[in-house]
Amino acid sequence: MAEINLKKKISGSVDEVVERVTKLLAAEGFGVLTRIDFDKKIKEKLNQDMKPLVILGACNPQLAYEAFLRNSDITSLVPCNVVVREVSENQVSVEMVMPTALMKMLGDEELVALSADADLRLGGVLEAL
Repeated sequence: MAEINLKKKISGSVDEVVERVTKLLAAEGFGVLTRIDFDKKIKEKLNQDMKPLVILGACNPQLAYEAFLRNSDITSLVPCNVVVREVSENQVSVEMVMPTALMKMLGDEELVALSADADLRLGGVLEAL
C-alpha cells in the first residue's frame, strides 16, 4: 500500500496539540478552514464514546490556487486533513495526509510535483512538534 500520510506521536492533550499544530501550520502558510470534533459528533449522532479525535481541514491558499489553475478537479481533494487523536493518556498521534498522495489520484505528474512543496511544509510541522 502506498504511503498516504505523515504521522508522529507526541505527549500532550488533544486540545494542547491542536493549538500547537494550528500555530505551526500558520507558520508554514496553512490556515485551518474547518475543525471537526469527531468524537463529539459520534457521541451526538450514535451515542457512542470514543477517545478525543479532532480533524482539521488545513489549506495553503497559494499552493491550492496554483493547483486549481492546473486542474480544477483538485477541489474535491482539499483541504488537507490533519488529525489529532488521543492514543493513550497524555499521548496523541498527529496524522497529516500527504498532498502528493492525493494528487497522484488525478494522474497528473505536474500536480504531484507542485504538491511536493506542501508535503515538505507539513513534514516541517511534524518535525517542529
